[in-house]
This record gives sequence, C-alpha cells and structure tokens, in this order.
Amino acid sequence: MKIHVFAAAFIMALPPLWTVQAAEDPPADSSLAKDQAKAVSAAVKRDAKVVAEAAKDGAKHVAETAKSVAHEVAAATKEGAHQVAATAKKGAERTKAAVNGEKTPAKPE
Repeated sequence: MKIHVFAAAFIMALPPLWTVQAAEDPPADSSLAKDQAKAVSAAVKRDAKVVAEAAKDGAKHVAETAKSVAHEVAAATKEGAHQVAATAKKGAERTKAAVNGEKTPAKPE
C-alpha cells in the first residue's frame, strides 16, 4: 500500500519537475519564454484561487459547526438552569416546612 502511495506521489510530482527543468533551460525564442511565463503565472493564480476557495469553504464549515455547538451549549445550559431552579425551589419548600414544624414531603423517585 505504501509503495502505491509513493508511486502515485512520484508520478504526480513529475510534471512540476519538468516545469522546473524547462525553467532552467531558457528557450531560444523570447516569445516562447513569455508564453511559458504567462502559463506559469496563470497556473499559480489558478492554484492560489483554488486554495483560497478551499480555505473559504473550510472557514464557513468551521463557523457553521461553531454556531451549532453554541446553540447546543446554550440549550443545555438553559435546561440545566431550569433543573437547578426546580431543585432549589423544592429545597426551599422543604426548608420552609421544616422551620414551620411541618412534616416534609417524601422525595419522589
């Protein structure tokens, strides 16, 4: 499996290696050099645009996930606060009953 991955990576690296070789040997025709420079510039711009778009998509995904998590945390916090308030209310009722000498109600299970 590792050999296949290495071979695929090597094969994919060959075109950039040929481009580097071509850049080292200047062509005799200057218009050809200009065309090559334009082609390389266009490729770099295209690749930069792809990377920027991927970063933008990734940032959107992270923002959506963060928003979703924030909503879940807020809902859980609200639910927890309601449970704490209900427990505190029951505790206050029991304390009041005990202070007044009343029999405290049994805990529901």
